[in-house]
Amino acid sequence: MRTSAGIVVLLTVVAVDPVLAQDSVVCDAEGLPGMVSGFFQITTALGLMGLVVVWQADSLVEMFTMNFEQKKDLKQHKRTALKSALILVILGPLYTVAGSTMGLPLAECVDFVPW
Repeated sequence: MRTSAGIVVLLTVVAVDPVLAQDSVVCDAEGLPGMVSGFFQITTALGLMGLVVVWQADSLVEMFTMNFEQKKDLKQHKRTALKSALILVILGPLYTVAGSTMGLPLAECVDFVPW
């Protein structure tokens, strides 16, 4: 058991050190950080538009639904869509702050804040 732990620690020190010495491939590539940032902004915008469409469709269907269970399911669906959109909006800035705090190389060169 001790030799296994010693081997794991030794491999961790030996194998991780060269990886830490490498620069970020994404940051070194020309135009790639802007493309990743643009993809994230488009994804966030599409997610927010999807929230609006789902919210409006559920509200419309809710007006014509008479069954209490169906109305309850539609309200739950609207809440789920809202939670998903909030996570989508909060995730980018959270990764940017946490990534720069932890020293992640991708957070230094890619802007994940959608606004």
